[in-house]
Amino acid sequence: LALYFHIGEREEKCIIEDIPSDTLVVGNYKVQRWDLHIRDFLESAPGLGMFVTVTSPTSEVLLSKLYGPQGTFTFTSYISGEHIICLQSNSTRFAVIAGSKLRIHLDIRVGEHFLDESAIQAKDKVNEVNIRLEHLIEQIHHVTREQEYEREREEKFRKTSEETNSNILWWAIVQTLILISVGIWQIKSLRDFFISKKLV
Repeated sequence: LALYFHIGEREEKCIIEDIPSDTLVVGNYKVQRWDLHIRDFLESAPGLGMFVTVTSPTSEVLLSKLYGPQGTFTFTSYISGEHIICLQSNSTRFAVIAGSKLRIHLDIRVGEHFLDESAIQAKDKVNEVNIRLEHLIEQIHHVTREQEYEREREEKFRKTSEETNSNILWWAIVQTLILISVGIWQIKSLRDFFISKKLV
């Protein structure tokens, strides 16, 4: 996931990521501040830091840390589900004068471990093959976890659908019984009425 968004200097922005369990997540970000004189975003925002907070689906805080105007944060998911990643600048200016607009570039990589190419080149060919093999095995494990997570979600969705269909069926049966009961009651009431009026 690579994107950028604009926020106010004291505003918090949160992103929801659906992540499988036991998965490493790496996030890279860069902050740019709006400059009124050049009417464009500066290359960076010196002196401005970012609070990064990550919350698990069970509302457990996995990460809460202050970084600089650009940086990298990592965390590992312990359970599968929607994780909330929030970013907010550490600006201490009052809201009236903290009207500066910020552009946040954010790149989130889920379950990826990147090879250090320079380290690989420094080693002989056998070690290079071993490292690449380990990387491939790790990627296979990540894909397997992703598939298991998708299967879990699919099973939950199927159970929910079956429960909903079952509830609809029972509701239809109850409605039919109510209509039949009301019909019988109306016929009986009309019959009693006609008998009392000696029309039958």
